[in-house]
Amino acid sequence: MNNNKDFDVALWDKLMTLPQYLIPQHTLSVLMHKITQSRVIWFKNLFIRFIVRVYKVNIGEAAQTELSDYPSFNAFFTRALRLGVRPIAHGETTVVSPVDGLISQIAAINAGQIVQAKGHNYSVFELVGGDATIAKQFEKGQFATIYLSPKDYHRIHMPLTGKLQQMVYIPGKLFSVSPRTVRAVPHLFARNERVVTVFETELGPMVMVLVGAIFVGSMETVWAGQISPPYGKEIRHWVYQGEQAITLQKGEEMGRFNMGSTVVILLPEQADMFKSELAVESGVMMGQAMT
Repeated sequence: MNNNKDFDVALWDKLMTLPQYLIPQHTLSVLMHKITQSRVIWFKNLFIRFIVRVYKVNIGEAAQTELSDYPSFNAFFTRALRLGVRPIAHGETTVVSPVDGLISQIAAINAGQIVQAKGHNYSVFELVGGDATIAKQFEKGQFATIYLSPKDYHRIHMPLTGKLQQMVYIPGKLFSVSPRTVRAVPHLFARNERVVTVFETELGPMVMVLVGAIFVGSMETVWAGQISPPYGKEIRHWVYQGEQAITLQKGEEMGRFNMGSTVVILLPEQADMFKSELAVESGVMMGQAMT
């Protein structure tokens, strides 16, 4: 693509993204959360069937294939899969994809900088909410950013067996995490609301960041339940020690999004490099080997 076309695309992305700066992001997301919880039978059935048809959801993979049996749209959206449809790649130190989705970016972390999109970087320090101790461990590590679209399975699983160390809730904006918005909004993943989880693994520290977005009704983890909403205004920090420092096995569920969003994985320098075939815009499935 020549420079003029690059400029035209960038300008168009910015123009299309401009309304997101103006709308009441949190108010609309709270409203969406309420809508997805509705148990009005005709409404939730219509909503579910619309999403299945428009986004071509593979409902055959779900544990419950009868759409009308889901009590709400959110129950459908966070549906469980049939046993065995997502085999977990073997190997104690083999990192697997935590979700079904599309790779937004995947690369080495260069001097603490993460690539968001062409022409846009942000720092590990910003992403983890200004915690220098956490950030320092990933200055020369690697990262993968995976985008979940409405058609995808929306439970999040462990890439490695890990012992929970801490969790941080960071308030922020709720820009869309669609590819266009990611290209247009600087530091998006370090500006949006997010939940940072820190684990100790066989490879050393591992961070998984659940990034909120417009219309993402809520984010939750298996150990803490729903974290947002309500939307906070201050950073909240949990440290897990003793019995609280639970261990989750590779492939085990660790959280979920109620509506689509993005997960960012940070791995330390000593981890094997991500497979070369995992290119930007390639799809991954939960349990698929990434290293």
